[in-house]
Amino acid sequence: MIDELLPESVVAVESRGDDEADHAPLYPEELAIVARAVEKRRREFGAVRACARRAMEKLGVPPQPVLPGERGAPCWPEGLVGSMTHCDGYRAAALARAADLASLGIDAEPHAPLPDGILPSVSLPAERERLTQLAVRQPAIHWDRLLFSAKESVYKAWFPLTGKWLDFTEADIEVHADPGPTGPTAPHGRFRAELLVPGPLVGGRRLGHFDGRWTVGQGLVATAIGVPHA
Repeated sequence: MIDELLPESVVAVESRGDDEADHAPLYPEELAIVARAVEKRRREFGAVRACARRAMEKLGVPPQPVLPGERGAPCWPEGLVGSMTHCDGYRAAALARAADLASLGIDAEPHAPLPDGILPSVSLPAERERLTQLAVRQPAIHWDRLLFSAKESVYKAWFPLTGKWLDFTEADIEVHADPGPTGPTAPHGRFRAELLVPGPLVGGRRLGHFDGRWTVGQGLVATAIGVPHA
């Protein structure tokens, strides 16, 4: 799902949890991080890193540890940018050469409504109004979950460029559904995140927004952003 949302320069590897590669051993440095974690956390931690190492191999980079850095953001090998995501039954990693993209952000979530009370805390009034309009036109899509996923992708693309926190309410996301072979209800589209705080500098130019894409299928909603160089 993820690779269809990203530029051709990106290598994406995903897994549903039944691949032998999901059980690839962790490096000692990684094992130390999850030594006291519960079994579910250790399996997710290892499975998504297995995806990342397979992506490294596709880019011709020797597999190596992926350690969490500041605020948990993954530290990638020199010359690479990337992003990882996992939820129940699914994990994915996307990598590109830093010469090709400035940053990446991906996210996958179960295609189900957000728990009660979550949407007001992660969205702006204008966003909720637009979600209501989208739900009238395409009620089969859980737009609240899609918005949440897009916010996650925005943050993952933002943080490597700035090293700063970005609150859910500091980006105003407008979601659009693209027409497709089955008509305007085809479950894919795009979104634009207008940054409500000063954006990152990329190639000497300050960005005011991120553009991303989304899709729904296989019980999941997935979003992705590739930030180009200026």
